[in-house]
Amino acid sequence: MCSIQELQDEAERLGYAVLVAEGSAIVMAIIQTGKIDAIVGVSCINVLERAFPFMESAAIPGIAIPLLQDDCRDTTVDIEWVWDVIHLSSEDKTRRLNLDELRREVDSWFEQASLAEVLGPAQSATEEISREWLSKKGKRWRPFLAACAFKALQADPDAPLPPGLRHVAVAVECFHKASLIHDDIEDNDAERYDEKTLHEEHGMAVALNAGDFLLGEGYRVLALSDAPATIKSEMIRIASQGHRTLCVGQGAELCWARQPEPLSSLEVLGIFRQKTAPAFEVALLLGAAYAGALDEELSEVLSNYSEALGIAYQIRDDLDDLRSDGAANDLAALRPSLPLAIAHEKSKGAQQELMTRVWQHDPTLENVAETLQEIMAKLGVEERCEKLLESYKEEAIRSLVDLENSSLKGLLRRVIGKIFVMQVEGWCNEFETRNAASGAVVAKAAG
Repeated sequence: MCSIQELQDEAERLGYAVLVAEGSAIVMAIIQTGKIDAIVGVSCINVLERAFPFMESAAIPGIAIPLLQDDCRDTTVDIEWVWDVIHLSSEDKTRRLNLDELRREVDSWFEQASLAEVLGPAQSATEEISREWLSKKGKRWRPFLAACAFKALQADPDAPLPPGLRHVAVAVECFHKASLIHDDIEDNDAERYDEKTLHEEHGMAVALNAGDFLLGEGYRVLALSDAPATIKSEMIRIASQGHRTLCVGQGAELCWARQPEPLSSLEVLGIFRQKTAPAFEVALLLGAAYAGALDEELSEVLSNYSEALGIAYQIRDDLDDLRSDGAANDLAALRPSLPLAIAHEKSKGAQQELMTRVWQHDPTLENVAETLQEIMAKLGVEERCEKLLESYKEEAIRSLVDLENSSLKGLLRRVIGKIFVMQVEGWCNEFETRNAASGAVVAKAAG
């Protein structure tokens, strides 16, 4: 699953000479030849530090990108960072969108005054309740993705966004917020966005009706967009197909909950594929369709990308739950969970019997959260989930290989970095040892 080959191919396409080598000696020797115009260095911190004085003395500009983990074994790097940096080449013709600016603009579309421009004035209590829920805070990745896809496919990247794109983005969020209302009811959740869920605040019947209203509102807004009739028809088909797939995935989970039994990790990922991925797919396909650029080939690429992205997104949520005692939450809520599936698969004997009872929601089990956490820690469940997360992020990136539009390809790669924020987890042991020794000397001198 290594990304070096893909990065090398792309860099060479842009005119780079790519060197994959161990250690810094050969790099320094090449720098001293005086035949290098600029350098993008990806390595351990201490190697980068040793190379930069040579670059400085030779007046060679460069950018350093450190590896994300200790040592040079089983390490990772922020692939999107490397990808972005190599595209700073003058040979690159990819248009780089200002994602932060676009994100702010999309967020502004969900202020009450802006929603009134798109949806018209609220004329009933149902509209007011639904619109308030629609404007509530959230990541709004889906309308953002729709806007991104549209803008990347435009001939003029500086052209203002057409009013009809707001209709598409608002429709996407209507569908998403409706699904959240229904999910919260089905999962019996009491909070969303650190506030009461809609059914907790207004009652079950009102919440169900508001969710249904938002679904209808989404289709109405798509029909009101300024797109040609053929494109409107295609957008409604895309939205309805995504709605159908999402319901099938949610239904699989609900039917399982009637007689819960352990699910394999593949079965849990299958639910993620139907339950989470469709919303990303609908957003991207609607943005591309509104741009008038959606064909069979692009549709397939965006579908594959969305599937991998949606699964990775749900795995990340499961990991967040696991790190915040989420195993107990999943047990109480009776939700299929990837950590629970992996723990059941990897456990044996008495441990597996316990995991089976957890999956079956055995009412006689009490105070097992700490035991579950201990079992998962011993079985390396978190590490396995992290590997699966990285593999699906990698799959999302690889799905873009055949995408001909370089602007859209670069944008979708950058989206991965936006959604899955990565942090440097440590330095090389050699670097840490040197710092520790230096610190001991300073402390001794001060003492």
